[in-house]
Amino acid sequence: MESRSGKEQAPESGAVTHEMLKSRTGEFDLESILFLKLRDVGLHDLGCLGECLNLERLDLSGNHISHLGPLSSLKLMVALNLSSNRISSVEPLALCDSLQTLNVAGNLLCSVENLSCLRGLRKLESLRLRDPLYALSNPLCNNATYRHSVLDAVPSVRVIDGERVAGSGSDLYHLCKDIDNSLKRFIGGGALDAPGAVKPWVEEGYWELKPTQSAIMEETYKQFNDVLQECKELGRRADDAIAQAERTLDVRHQPNSYVF
Repeated sequence: MESRSGKEQAPESGAVTHEMLKSRTGEFDLESILFLKLRDVGLHDLGCLGECLNLERLDLSGNHISHLGPLSSLKLMVALNLSSNRISSVEPLALCDSLQTLNVAGNLLCSVENLSCLRGLRKLESLRLRDPLYALSNPLCNNATYRHSVLDAVPSVRVIDGERVAGSGSDLYHLCKDIDNSLKRFIGGGALDAPGAVKPWVEEGYWELKPTQSAIMEETYKQFNDVLQECKELGRRADDAIAQAERTLDVRHQPNSYVF
């Protein structure tokens, strides 16, 4: 049940209990729970959560959690959202061998050394430490080069803060970006048809998703829309940067210049 403020009522003890898990999931056997969402419920103690041995996806965002000990037994967990908590150490997660996606934005991780314990997680590919959309970060993100340090500490990571930073996907991303920027400048110089000839791939509103009664799908839609909004913001900033560069270089008045 949700409160009038939109957040779910917190358990009286602030801890995860057998009764709480059974009432929320409808599962009598905790090992039958595969997906669990405990967002914004005032938790500070993970209690018996470690008994959900087959748990694959877990959302604990927006709580008061500081210790992750019980999570060390969740060997099958694939995706974990711990954003907006009070976490200063992720060491227990070093035993979560199946972990692929980890969100710890909005916590108290002060140094990349706090992440070195994740080095053995060979399946961990996506790590979020900062989420500008919700103004979430970690103290270690104050270092402008923290992403490079994270890659050294956790070599398996391919995506940091939603941006691909390693692997062939990164090369392809930068190549496409360069081509796109060149085409925009080319169009700006009048070499192609007038504006309007280039149309979006899909109609306006195509990516807008409708709500569903499934909690899992609602969460999936929300995460997708968050990423989509972030992409739109990045696109807007890119357009501003391109316009500024064109004004600076005055490429439109250099008909003999070449664009690469």
